[in-house]
Amino acid sequence: MITPIAVTVLVVLLVVILGLGLWAYQTANRLDRLHVRYDLSWQALDAALARRAVVARAVAAHAYGGGPAGRRLAALADAAERAPRSQREAAENELSAALAMVDPASLPAPLVAELADAEARVLLARRFHNDAVRDTLALRERRLVRWLRLGGTAPLPTYFEIAERAEVSPPVTRRVSARVVLLDRSGAVLLLCGSDPAAEEPAPRWWFTIGGAVQPGETLAEAAARELAEETGLRVDPSELIGPVWRRDAVIDFNGSVIRSEEMYFVYRTDRFEPSTAGRTGLERGYIHGHRWCDETMVRELAANGETVYPLQLGELLNEANALADARGTQPQLQSIR
Repeated sequence: MITPIAVTVLVVLLVVILGLGLWAYQTANRLDRLHVRYDLSWQALDAALARRAVVARAVAAHAYGGGPAGRRLAALADAAERAPRSQREAAENELSAALAMVDPASLPAPLVAELADAEARVLLARRFHNDAVRDTLALRERRLVRWLRLGGTAPLPTYFEIAERAEVSPPVTRRVSARVVLLDRSGAVLLLCGSDPAAEEPAPRWWFTIGGAVQPGETLAEAAARELAEETGLRVDPSELIGPVWRRDAVIDFNGSVIRSEEMYFVYRTDRFEPSTAGRTGLERGYIHGHRWCDETMVRELAANGETVYPLQLGELLNEANALADARGTQPQLQSIR
């Protein structure tokens, strides 16, 4: 005869097994999405590197003509393009070193700009790829994931590290931006969803905080308050914003331009509200597609589902932002983030 204790033990064991099975199923699906993101990021990086090789051959012809230096640069571009994955980093680093030796004055201005654009796109693609590698490895290296072999037979993703060469003249556009981590009373952050208006449809979409470029004559806080009013309709006194608390350096490929942006982040807490679009510019109405109030779990879920959230560390920094919002009257120390 089965005793009540034995029945209870069996029920508990069944619940544990079902719970573990559900977790394993969800984790395996998440891993699959992360691997897809990793594969797509490598394809984007490979395409950016291939475009740089094409530009490098054009640079070789204009800078050196048919001389030995030109033939060497073209040969390095060919070698980088044909190198297998295991040797690609070394080949691309050789090409980067050779490109760094080219005198921009020996090139026509359009080619200098094209080379700068190609380098910036490689930089962006490499960072997105390495972000995908980091997120995938973080999940695959968890002990229970390894024990249950939820990663299947897929090889572990690998980082792609190449030297970032110095800028060539003319440099890509530079700007300083003021951004706001806008929190509600529950600690959720307001994120906007947008895409590049110059990209071919269907354009990839990403999530980002409120903010934009600082205009001439504005302080950072004044720019942050203005952007907050334009993009959401919420008007605040610049002195009420906390910060800047974070700084992020980014290279942005947006609307046909490559922008090297220095982003300065403020924190502000308010009651949750429905943002107004009345103050947005025509460009903002075109590339901003929606919004969402997100807590830490939702931010992490967006990233886990392959959707990019800027800043990239927002999920892990959201608790810090809430603590800063509650500690009014103190001057926080500026922190560099990704």
